[in-house]
Amino acid sequence: MIVSNRDGAVVTVTLDNHDKRNALDAGVCTAIREAVEAAAALAEADDPVRAIVITGAGTAFCAGADLSGGVYNTAFYDAHAEMLRTIESVPVTVIAAINGPAVGAGVQLALAADLRVVDPSAVFAVPVVKVGLALDNWTIKRLSNVVGGGHARSVLMTARPVGAEVAAQIGLANEIGGLDAAMDLAREIAGFAPLTLQHIKTVINDDDARLLPRDEHTDLQQRAWHSEDMAEARAARQEKRPPVFRGR
Repeated sequence: MIVSNRDGAVVTVTLDNHDKRNALDAGVCTAIREAVEAAAALAEADDPVRAIVITGAGTAFCAGADLSGGVYNTAFYDAHAEMLRTIESVPVTVIAAINGPAVGAGVQLALAADLRVVDPSAVFAVPVVKVGLALDNWTIKRLSNVVGGGHARSVLMTARPVGAEVAAQIGLANEIGGLDAAMDLAREIAGFAPLTLQHIKTVINDDDARLLPRDEHTDLQQRAWHSEDMAEARAARQEKRPPVFRGR
């Protein structure tokens, strides 16, 4: 599911389950976290790792959560949250090479990285409003911190796909290019002062995204996750029809 390769000071972590378009379940999230941790553990070795690139095999970066893989349980939620925390907290720069569609949890994976290099054919989409789910506070706030509140509202409230050019315009993409471009950027960064990079990363990530949600936020999120609307969205998906939401 996950393949790690080292090229000098750069480790590439590849989601390698193209049959499912690199969708995430608890096992995949755990494997990504462990691969990132293993690479970051070499940051102070005699032959150190200085940057990590995360990408997907085939034509998709990550199609989101694997809806057939038991993602509606706490095991996935916990494994997914721990993966994101690890990526944003390791002491080396993490670059997401977005080689194709990044949907839902795939966008969350991209947001956890420090930089995003986006293939011209790639798109981002967070379709929670279409399926009755509610995102965690970290995702909403991190997206807002990366692209600004206005653009975050558009991405989340309209669920419209965001292509590479628009992603670059709003700050979601740091560069447009393929895996080679991401590797070039990683090698460049690997030559910079590691303690300075770690300081920059730590300060930037010390935003309000990790603050505990207020009770009101938690209650609204739980209402959505346990709503009739979410059950309707799941039934509509199985029956291949549009859902009919009723706000309860």
